[in-house]
Amino acid sequence: MSVTADAGVRPVRLGLRENWPQFTLLVVVNVCVGGLVGLERTTVPLIGTETFGITSDLAVFSFIIAFGLTKAMTNLAAGVLTARFRRRQLLLVGWLLGVPVPFALAWAPSWGWIVAANVLLGLNQGLTWSMTVNMKIDLVGPARRGLATGLNEAAGYTAVGATALLTGYLATTHGLRPVPELIGVVFVAAGLALSLAVRDTAAHVALELAQHTEPLTTDESTGLRATFARASWHHRSLRGASQAGLVNNLNDGLTWGVFPLLFTQHGLGLAAVGLIKGLYPILWGLGQIPTGHLADRIGRKPLIVYGMLVQAVAFMLALALLDRPLLAGIASSLLLGLGTAMVYPALIASVSDHAHPAWRASALGTYRFWRDMGYAAGALVAGILADSFGLNATVLAAAVLTAVSGLLAAHWITEKTAR
Repeated sequence: MSVTADAGVRPVRLGLRENWPQFTLLVVVNVCVGGLVGLERTTVPLIGTETFGITSDLAVFSFIIAFGLTKAMTNLAAGVLTARFRRRQLLLVGWLLGVPVPFALAWAPSWGWIVAANVLLGLNQGLTWSMTVNMKIDLVGPARRGLATGLNEAAGYTAVGATALLTGYLATTHGLRPVPELIGVVFVAAGLALSLAVRDTAAHVALELAQHTEPLTTDESTGLRATFARASWHHRSLRGASQAGLVNNLNDGLTWGVFPLLFTQHGLGLAAVGLIKGLYPILWGLGQIPTGHLADRIGRKPLIVYGMLVQAVAFMLALALLDRPLLAGIASSLLLGLGTAMVYPALIASVSDHAHPAWRASALGTYRFWRDMGYAAGALVAGILADSFGLNATVLAAAVLTAVSGLLAAHWITEKTAR
């Protein structure tokens, strides 16, 4: 079945093969999205301690808290905004909000400017990343959601890792600022220009709604309040996905702040820290291509549960090998990347499976709200624990929490996969 768009000129079909030009364009756009946030992975915690002389770990991690809170709220709002605005319009607005970010990071006169830049970065990431993943899901239809989300997240997080590596190298040769941050100007300019060429996917959503075999029940509200409650706690599988997403990104937020400080304390330089911080999202990114495809074949739940447990082992390995810090950093980053690659596309696909197309955008927005609240929660928990008990205790707490989350996912999440 197909419909027509653009006044009957272009037939609309669901599928990756049928929509590969637009899908590929959106993949490249998400490379730019990931590259912009990758600017911060290596240098910003060290800018806080070395450039601005901040001694409190919680104060240093405040930029991650600002980013996580803003991105989470924007994710939630994005689901509502898609009912009033086209996805392409929101994508363009997201890029415009990101324009000041690299300049503020490069020349901020105080730490408050860094925090403010991360508010803008959260708005940028919430809109641009939400729209790219929603538009890809719109294009491919239900049968290839795992692969679509895997390709989307692979593009973004590989760019995060590559940029973290690059900024670490540039920081060793040019200093912490401004050269490493100014490569973000390229990402913003390219992302905005490419997004102008993207076509909206409203017709694809209409086609899927027309083909959907399960009508809305009479008591199934599509409003934000009802969908938020459904995706947060009422629906068993959506609740399981939301808590797993929150803990997964809590881990990312924690390592974002803790790992640069932990490994520099144990004698590693900026290049080595950049390598550690780069390997994690690169493997996280590239690994999502096969794991996204695997989620379509064997189901979502096994990848989610075992992926969380692999991440818990990664934290324990970081502590066990800490007398050899480079080995500890590389080994833990590899396992964190593998575990996150298993979890990420499977969680998004699982939420999409359990959500009716009429309220799927809001369900994904709710899931992404809880997931990205993990950045703020991770930075907050890490800051309090690190100030009170030290960085090692913070890493141990993350291992325990991640294992518990994996067990909860095993208990709550069920399969509902379109084959």
